[in-house]
Amino acid sequence: MSPASSTDIRNTVTMILAGGVGSRLNALVRRRAKPAVPFGATYRIIDFALSNVMNSGLERVGVLTQYLPYSLTEHIGDGQPWGLVGRAREARILPPHQGQHGSDWYSGTADAVYQNLEYLGRYSPEQVLLLSGDHVYNMDYAALIDHHVRVGADATIAVRTVPIEEASSFGTVKIDADGWINGFEEKPKNPTSNLISMGIYVFSARVLEDRLRKITGAGLGSDFGHHIFPMMMKDGYKLSTYLWEGYWQDVGTIKAYFDAQMDLIDQERTLDIRAWGVRTNLDETRLGDRPPGWLAPSANVHSSMISRGCHIHGTVEQSILSPGVVVEEGATVQSSVILNDCRIGAGSVLKNVILDKEVRIDAGCRVGGHGSDRISEQFPSHLDAGLSLIGKGARLHPDCSIGRNCVVTPLSEVRGSIESGDTVE
Repeated sequence: MSPASSTDIRNTVTMILAGGVGSRLNALVRRRAKPAVPFGATYRIIDFALSNVMNSGLERVGVLTQYLPYSLTEHIGDGQPWGLVGRAREARILPPHQGQHGSDWYSGTADAVYQNLEYLGRYSPEQVLLLSGDHVYNMDYAALIDHHVRVGADATIAVRTVPIEEASSFGTVKIDADGWINGFEEKPKNPTSNLISMGIYVFSARVLEDRLRKITGAGLGSDFGHHIFPMMMKDGYKLSTYLWEGYWQDVGTIKAYFDAQMDLIDQERTLDIRAWGVRTNLDETRLGDRPPGWLAPSANVHSSMISRGCHIHGTVEQSILSPGVVVEEGATVQSSVILNDCRIGAGSVLKNVILDKEVRIDAGCRVGGHGSDRISEQFPSHLDAGLSLIGKGARLHPDCSIGRNCVVTPLSEVRGSIESGDTVE
């Protein structure tokens, strides 16, 4: 990082937007906010943004929470795991304010920042870095901020290219030959550009405050993608782009969440948490109090991640096992993500399954990887890729059978057979 950008870093305040419901993650967000969803055995999704902040040398972070914030607030704590403590450092939780009309819930991304302009004013920054708390990637924000300052932009949006058929899920931008934005559409039905916004923005602090007060404060729009950027472009503000070509995944869907974790264990090490310097709050889970993972003589483990406290007696292939998972003798776990303290009974077979925490699967069950290709009847846009999802604390009684694209909601009791595409409430 150059001396010039070091100065820019000291004059930047970061705000992480972490209040979204993330409904497409279905049972995984019934009891927690999307950024708090566990990832990679011992991490949470928000750890990537927080670790990028730490590794980029940024010092002050406000985390804007709203939906089911308890586990997220507990996880972040005082910011110590990411070095965000001290006289000039902090990680502060910023929930919606209590106003004259009760709870003034954030009505959009821009409204969330607008409600916290007082927090920004406390430090009088030159730049404001706005981040989504639910993406998996490794980025040096110092280089992004340096680019923003160097080109003299009013706002800069980090962008990347995607296949055109995927672009409708994102905000798309069009640019001129110098990288200035001359077109912006939020989640267009028929995209004409495959250059998408990554949900990472740098603003001139003065411009951000002015636009939020005159647009969001005046009731003209509460979202950056739908309102702030299109109005800024119309009014002639200088909107720059910062092209990113490294790994990045919006894990807002079950398939994307699953695929990103499979990237942890592929042969190319596409996603390398250790190399990226990602940190988490180990005190929250008391991971250090758990014993090392243990493989019995009968265990057969290939291309998988096994965490502390696991006891493996059966077969595990191409899977992520979080702390405390037990796989009994004769059980098989293939291409699956298993969160903390689940128990897989003897002789059970799991394939293409995500288990939330504390799921108990009794002996002789067969979960995922079989049955028809029928997509979820109740959640067709959530489960259509052959994955099945079992919610926190659910129990599958002996000899259950669950097909593809199924959902078992938290704390449910399952007996008998569940056909592909069905939901158990």
